[in-house]
Amino acid sequence: MPHVPYRGSGPYCYANSLAMMMGADAPDPAVIETVTGSPFGMQLIGGALPYFDPYGWTPELGVQDALAALGWTANTLSGGDADGALGRLTALLAAGPVMVGPIEMGYLRYQPGMNGPIGADHYLIAVGIERDHITVHDPQGYPYARLPLADFMAAWRADSLTYGQPYTTRSDFTQVTRVDVDAAITSVLPRAATWLAVDPTQPMPAGSLANGAAALALADLLDNGDNDVREHLVHFAIRVGARRLTDAATCLHKVGFTDAASTMDRQARLVGALQQSVSTGDTGTSIHTLRALAPTYDNLRADLQHSL
Repeated sequence: MPHVPYRGSGPYCYANSLAMMMGADAPDPAVIETVTGSPFGMQLIGGALPYFDPYGWTPELGVQDALAALGWTANTLSGGDADGALGRLTALLAAGPVMVGPIEMGYLRYQPGMNGPIGADHYLIAVGIERDHITVHDPQGYPYARLPLADFMAAWRADSLTYGQPYTTRSDFTQVTRVDVDAAITSVLPRAATWLAVDPTQPMPAGSLANGAAALALADLLDNGDNDVREHLVHFAIRVGARRLTDAATCLHKVGFTDAASTMDRQARLVGALQQSVSTGDTGTSIHTLRALAPTYDNLRADLQHSL
């Protein structure tokens, strides 16, 4: 079955934020997402929270890896108190837009249903501050959204998130080296193989699991009727996971890693198929799909190692 590239909406907040900051020289967000390393693995944090990204990976690591692979630098600042951070952001905005994040999405009340912290991370672009409001380009689908500063500052504090520093900004984006897109994709594949090479015999903190073991444990969670996991999957994790894998398969086909690309296309089809079965409560089909997904992570690592 041929691979079909995807174009459309999806929760690609940091990839789209990076593309906005890079401007006319930005590569496609599909390439940006791939070179963050996010498509190459799966993790079950604390044995309870699934993400279709590598064990130990975070968007902050991914953003730094993407900038390096694509030949860009940015001035990253974080920490301090709220007043100092707001003053810093105001000064930075005098020179142009600023990427902010991670932030807590639950405080973004212009998004329907958001009424307080939900432990969901997000990135966006600050474009201006006017009195007691900030205007942002939110890549979730809200250009020039206006948010009270009090809500923004609570979101930007990010104390409900499990990674990152409070009040983080990225500005002064500079392309220091012109890197061919194919070369950028190829350059991150050794790192991708490393992300996939988690030693299953080594203990992981707080019951966390990686790759195939994570997929099998997630099947057990669904079998036990964990509704919180189901909600997380259908509203976020499946959507972004399937898209990452589809985009990575497209990128790997482009640079000639055809075996790995075919494996990632299979992963994308399996993860994408979960949306229907998990949403409708078809637990048997979801379990079958996850059990089929489990061995593909070792297959992908072998494909990459063979081609490198």
